[in-house]
Amino acid sequence: MKSDRERSGSLELREWLQSAIIAVILAFIIKMFLFDFVMVDGSSMVPTLDNGDRLIINKIGYTIGEPQYEDIVILSYSKSVEYVKRVVAKGGDTVEIKDTVFYLNDQPVAEDYISAVPYDDFAKVTVPAGTYFVMGDNRANSSDSRYESLGFVDKDAIDGKVIFRIWPLNAIGTVN
Repeated sequence: MKSDRERSGSLELREWLQSAIIAVILAFIIKMFLFDFVMVDGSSMVPTLDNGDRLIINKIGYTIGEPQYEDIVILSYSKSVEYVKRVVAKGGDTVEIKDTVFYLNDQPVAEDYISAVPYDDFAKVTVPAGTYFVMGDNRANSSDSRYESLGFVDKDAIDGKVIFRIWPLNAIGTVN
């Protein structure tokens, strides 16, 4: 027959195991459906984001809403390739770049968040309905919707919106 002490220890161990299992399940649900952590790999979003920055993304926001102009988003095209880009146009918009000025629906857009390095012109195109046009803030060094390799982005390819930078410590905060 087990003593009270043995029963108490067994009960405590079972409670710890139950708590650990619940914590693992909750972490899995949160990571799969609500939030995720990503690391910036490359310089396409300089000066807004730097190589090695670690970010938290909101994964649920776009299941009930739509990406907005200037949202910084994470795109997945395979298990090993993720892009971080800024939404600059939506379906039905026209985009054009002339002399390092971005035009949205024939109006110049003030983009104080981009790198000051000059970048190539881009002929006027209309963004197809249901897609988005995304670009990096470092326009001279960004694979984005201007190029066939990425092109117009379907909503399904957008994993989530960047909401917070957690690394480096001196730059912790929201990302605009």
